[in-house]
Amino acid sequence: MGRPVFVLFGSSIVQYSFSNGGWGATLADVYARKADIVLRGYIAWNSRRALQVITKIFPKDSAVQPSLVVVYFGGNDSIAPHPSGLGPHVPLEEYMNNMRKIGEHLKSLSDKTRVIFLSCPPLNEEVLKKSTSTALSEIVRTNETCRLYSEACISVSKEMDIKVVDLWNAMQKREDWATACFTDGLHLSEEGSNIVVEEILRILKEAEWDPCLHWQAMPTEFGEDSPYDLVASSGKSTINPSEWTFHRKISWE
Repeated sequence: MGRPVFVLFGSSIVQYSFSNGGWGATLADVYARKADIVLRGYIAWNSRRALQVITKIFPKDSAVQPSLVVVYFGGNDSIAPHPSGLGPHVPLEEYMNNMRKIGEHLKSLSDKTRVIFLSCPPLNEEVLKKSTSTALSEIVRTNETCRLYSEACISVSKEMDIKVVDLWNAMQKREDWATACFTDGLHLSEEGSNIVVEEILRILKEAEWDPCLHWQAMPTEFGEDSPYDLVASSGKSTINPSEWTFHRKISWE
């Protein structure tokens, strides 16, 4: 059997998660030789579009099913409706139903497929307005609607017994969250991404899942000692570097 597969599924906060110290890249580093982190991120998508393709991204008849799926939708759903009827807005009740369907499908993939939802984070409205492209029609996004969609995601998660990261509150524990956590008022900076990583790892450590999916509990691929490892200072043995983590700026728990 190959390594366990963790899939990150969502909109731009997922698609960009391998850029600029993003949380996806950090998870890939933390889980090096332990799990494969697979990116399925789609900028500007809402929960409707996710449902349109979920059976193609996660087919039930796949020979290998993911051990973990981390899901983020909600930010684009929360954008105010455009007068034309176009755009990503999804009414709150429909959003909740869509997230239920997403959760149901993912949980049905296998008995060992675990799911974590990420709720809608806050945003810096002032910075976002300045950074939005003039090629776009006015996009109305507010912290208040972000809060409502975050709470809706958390409510669905509790209803379905799905683990959830409350990004709305987790971000705002930092006094400087509005300036430190975003690159453009919306998308996550390295500081913002670090909060996502911390919260995901906390859930994986605390969850009573069998097998445990926390990185410290998972075997390292081909981690056995070898005479081809680095030679120790004594010159008489080798040192196995498989578990070294000193290269990381943050010592993740």
